[in-house]
Amino acid sequence: MVKGATKNILLRLEPELAERLQLIAEVEGRSVSDVAREAITALVEGRRGDQQFSQLLEDNLARHEQSLRRLRSDD
Repeated sequence: MVKGATKNILLRLEPELAERLQLIAEVEGRSVSDVAREAITALVEGRRGDQQFSQLLEDNLARHEQSLRRLRSDD
């Protein structure tokens, strides 16, 4: 991704969580997008070192590889 470029996504939150997020942003003098980006970045970075997540990723990769092999086979 090009540095400085962003991608818009739609995020649906329960009203109470959205209000709390808005409050945090207001108190810190930041945008809701900035606070949400920080939280999502922390989640993604946390998963990178998570053994359980790594195992799930490996399991999914193996399943998709099997599916690709079945699709490519002539049987």
